[in-house]
Amino acid sequence: MRNNTIGSLIWLRLSRFVNQSNQMSNEFLKRFGLTIAQFDVLMQIRIYQPISQMELADKVTVTQGGISRMLARLEKEGFITRRQDWKTKTISLTANAESILEIAFPEQAAFQSSFFDEVLTEDEQALLHNLMARVHKHSLKKEVPPE
Repeated sequence: MRNNTIGSLIWLRLSRFVNQSNQMSNEFLKRFGLTIAQFDVLMQIRIYQPISQMELADKVTVTQGGISRMLARLEKEGFITRRQDWKTKTISLTANAESILEIAFPEQAAFQSSFFDEVLTEDEQALLHNLMARVHKHSLKKEVPPE
């Protein structure tokens, strides 16, 4: 760790936090019969429905193949419906999924917020949010260096 830059230490800490947070969220969301990946997909569908599979894949951190398998499972479990609109298949939530998300979303949001609310002041949270927004915006412009 002697040769790490502060930037690499921040990245390592963020990676570990996200991994730990996702593991805890998976455990937390079991009460709703969901994983964090399924929750994310259902929330994106909820916001943008009806949405195409391609649009959905762009909004979540699941591969195109992974999204196909996940959607098949969510459809089988009665969380989504898929409808063919000419060349495009659109995805919408079922009433069952809507009712689960009505309860799951505020509980998951409170759970995730607690990581910050319990240790950071409102000013510190605002500063962290602004800094992470700047880093994220910059990362969208960044290109992978050639080999």
